Amino acid sequence: MQTHFLRAAASAAALLPCLAAAAPFTLETALDRAVQRSEAARSGRASLQSAAESARAAGQLPDPTLNVGVDNLPVTGPDRFSTTRDSMTTKRIGFSQEWVSPEKRAVRQSAAQAVVDRQAVLNLTAIADTRLQTALAYLDAFYAGEALKLTTLMEHHAHEELEAARGRLASPNGSGQDVLVLAGARGTAEDESADVEQQRSASMVLLERWVGLQADDLAPPNERPLPTQQDYVDAAPVVVALQRDAAVAREEAAVTATDRSPNWTWAVSYGQRTGYSDMVTFGVSIPIPLSPGERQDRDTAAKLALVDKAEADLSEATRAAAAEYRGLLSDVRRLQERIERYRVGVVTPATQRISVAMAAYRSNQTSLVTLFEARHAEVDAQRKLLTLQRDLAKAEARLTFKPLALGAAR
Repeated sequence: MQTHFLRAAASAAALLPCLAAAAPFTLETALDRAVQRSEAARSGRASLQSAAESARAAGQLPDPTLNVGVDNLPVTGPDRFSTTRDSMTTKRIGFSQEWVSPEKRAVRQSAAQAVVDRQAVLNLTAIADTRLQTALAYLDAFYAGEALKLTTLMEHHAHEELEAARGRLASPNGSGQDVLVLAGARGTAEDESADVEQQRSASMVLLERWVGLQADDLAPPNERPLPTQQDYVDAAPVVVALQRDAAVAREEAAVTATDRSPNWTWAVSYGQRTGYSDMVTFGVSIPIPLSPGERQDRDTAAKLALVDKAEADLSEATRAAAAEYRGLLSDVRRLQERIERYRVGVVTPATQRISVAMAAYRSNQTSLVTLFEARHAEVDAQRKLLTLQRDLAKAEARLTFKPLALGAAR
């Protein structure tokens, strides 16, 4: 009994990889894989780490300076180049330190953190763009696969009806013209399948570029809630990036404004003389801003002008993002209306036409060509519907995945 149980468990374990391989490849899996293997996202993470490391050092004091030297060294006469014969010769060692006030260091730290925040946004932008491009490639591949199923079905119908027409040639109702028409129709159907297969192969190659593997069985994408205009604008990559640019510009202007209060440097040194007392020297160096209105204030004004520029760019980007949202949402609404109208006005009648043509054919009131034309019209209607559904899904993906908060988190 135990042996049978172990064999069953081993068989089940052996089947697990097959079951996993048979599971359809989902959009969520594609998004996760694309982000994990994205070199743009890796580059963004490295840049963020670099900015964070630099920010840690921004609030520190400058390194002290070691001063070593010899004062009053004779260079002529019998004592030349001797450090011990002349009493004025002094061997000196000391240190100097530039002093930056805690307030200045806090301002510099804040400016460095603003750069880190901006780099974090650029990192999220790279991730969001990767997810958006992956989603668009996935949708193209999925709907190309659905279209291939339709053209393959049409090719199958053409083959069946051509064989039926050939079989009826010996009967009174047989027609050589029907055979020729259906032979041409089968060739056309085969060419349409080949064309769609080519499109699907191209879309699968693009999807493989993002996810790193071939995924033939794609699951239908799940519906996602659309963001509001305010959410879309607040999380638009260009808007958030310009917000961080404006913050960096303000912090840099604040750093420049602190130059009106120069940094002091203190120094202390120990001097050794031969035959006399050793000496200690200490002092403070204080820069004197002679005309701050012509130098420091000018630099601050230049930085404040960059702040104004960043804020103007931010306002313009906000308007553009709002207009982009309204345009995409309009596309979504119009495509939804077109799909509903097309389904009711075209697809449903085309499906009903097949039933009528089939009934007429079975009662010998119409030809196989008429039945094939009805089936072909229904497949064409379904393909056009698929095209509209693909365009709708891609418009919704642009609304959903382009914003940072939504594109990076979902």
